[in-house]
Amino acid sequence: MSRPIVTPARFLGPVSLPPEVQDCRVVQQPEQSTVNIVGERAPLASLRRDVAPLRRIAVLTDAHANLPALEAALQTITSMSCDGIYHTGDLIGIGPFPAESLQLALRTPKLRMTLGNHEVMFAHGLPHPRPKWMSEGEEAHQQWVHAQLDPALRAVVAQWPLVIEEDICSLRIALLHYALAGSPGQFRSALRDPSRGDLDRLFSPYRADLVFYGHSHRASDVQGQARYVNPGSLGCFSEAVARFAVLDVRPDGTYELSQHAAPYDDASLLREFERRDVPDRDFIIAKLLWRTS
Repeated sequence: MSRPIVTPARFLGPVSLPPEVQDCRVVQQPEQSTVNIVGERAPLASLRRDVAPLRRIAVLTDAHANLPALEAALQTITSMSCDGIYHTGDLIGIGPFPAESLQLALRTPKLRMTLGNHEVMFAHGLPHPRPKWMSEGEEAHQQWVHAQLDPALRAVVAQWPLVIEEDICSLRIALLHYALAGSPGQFRSALRDPSRGDLDRLFSPYRADLVFYGHSHRASDVQGQARYVNPGSLGCFSEAVARFAVLDVRPDGTYELSQHAAPYDDASLLREFERRDVPDRDFIIAKLLWRTS
């Protein structure tokens, strides 16, 4: 059995510490684990055969305008010769590099993106009046983020799908930011510690063997009616490593799934929060990045 290429030589796997939600931004707890994840797919009926198979894909989520982390992850992924790259929402917001992160994503070959709640707010505008769940600090931060971005890109981002569904060697995959709420483009609140039953209910609309999602910022891997995988936030983590998942699918539909962590220098990240006078940065650095300013 072939093994996936790993760069660097360590894995980050599922964790058990639940996040808290404040101001509609996930306050995550530090995560530590070092396991490799291997999966096998059960036989399926009524499989689609009309999609050309991708052998290896990388999945990222919640880059949150952390440009050094995004650059490190994409550089590592490029060296792994992936057939496709997916980012499952919240590319912007929180970090100090919204424009640079969006431009990098748009010019990266093979990278496809789904909408997250931060992209929805950029593409369609902030809710008005300010809802109770949004603090004054978050409103000011979102206004700052939108001011950094070319308004012409609103229409570009608005065309990103909420869900991408793929068939890779007969393995059915759904990629999305999180379960959708009743209103178009609205996401459910991230559950603190979802059970198998919770995830089955949240993602029941999707007929998939693997569901990749984000939103909660914590890495998670749960087997229910499908396998539900959150690679963990690429941009919001207590360590200066960019987390992502790599899926290797064999021609018979069996697969290996590995979690990766690409190190990066976070000095410029922390420096630019101050230099660019990012609103709400004290909260972000302390509660979302777990750094001391």
